[in-house]
Amino acid sequence: MEQDIQPLNPIAFDLGFLEVHWYGIIIGVGVLLGLFIATKEADRRGIGKETFVDMILFAVPIAIISARIYYVIFQWDYYSQNPGQIIQIWNGGIAIHGAIIGAVLTAIVFSKVRKLSFWKLVDVAAPSLLLGQAIGRWGNFMNQEAHGGEVTRAFLENLHLPNFIINQMYIEGTYYHPTFLYESLWNLLGVALLLILRRSNLRRGEIFLSYVIWYSVGRYFIEGLRTDSLMLTETLRIAQVISIVLIVVAIVLWVYRRVRGYSDKKYLEA
Repeated sequence: MEQDIQPLNPIAFDLGFLEVHWYGIIIGVGVLLGLFIATKEADRRGIGKETFVDMILFAVPIAIISARIYYVIFQWDYYSQNPGQIIQIWNGGIAIHGAIIGAVLTAIVFSKVRKLSFWKLVDVAAPSLLLGQAIGRWGNFMNQEAHGGEVTRAFLENLHLPNFIINQMYIEGTYYHPTFLYESLWNLLGVALLLILRRSNLRRGEIFLSYVIWYSVGRYFIEGLRTDSLMLTETLRIAQVISIVLIVVAIVLWVYRRVRGYSDKKYLEA
C-alpha cells in the first residue's frame, strides 16, 4: 500500500551528542573521489598531487560557505524570520552555483599565490568537480528535495527505476519527478565526455569551459522541471538565468582566448 511507504532516514547514525546526516556523508564521498581523480591527473600533468590536497583544504569549506550564503540570500524572506536555521546546512539548502563561485575564486587566489596557471589547475579539476556534483545530488535524494513536479507511480516504473528510488519520490502522498537523478546522470555523462576531451588535447582552459557549458545546458532544462527553484522574479528561475549567462560567458571566453592567442598551449603540454 502506498500509504505505508516510509522514506529513507536522512540520518545515517546518531552518536547521542551528534546526528550524522547522509547529506554530509555523500558530499564528503564526492569530495574524496574527486580529489583522488584530480591528484592522479595532477601528477601526470606535472603539477604534483600535493597541490590539489593543499587547495582543497581551502576550496571545500569556502565553496560550502558560499553555496550556503548564495542559497540564504535568495531565501532571505524565510531566513530573516528564522535566523537560527541559517547554519543548519545538514538539512539541505546549498546552491551549486554558489559553490562554483566560491571554488573558482579560491582557485584564482591559490594559483596566484603558488604561481601556477589558473587554467591548467581548473582543467585538471573539471571532471572532479562534475563528479562531485553528480554524487552530491544523492544527498538531495536522501533529504527528499530538489525534485520535480507531480507524476504517477506508473510513470516512474516506466523509467525502470529501482523501488528504493520510486518509494523515496513518494512525498506526503504524491510521487514526484526524480530531478536529482536526471542531473546526476547528466553530470556522470559529462565526466565521461571531459575525460575523452583530455585525450583530444584541447587548448588550455577549454576543458574547464566545456565543463561550464555542459553543466549549464543540463541544469537549464532540468531546473525547469523542479518545484523548489530559487526565483529571481515570479517567473524567472535564478539557476536558469545563471546557466544562460555562464554558457554565453564560456563561449565568449573560448573564442576570445583563441583569437588573442591566450590559449596557444595544449592541455597535454607541460
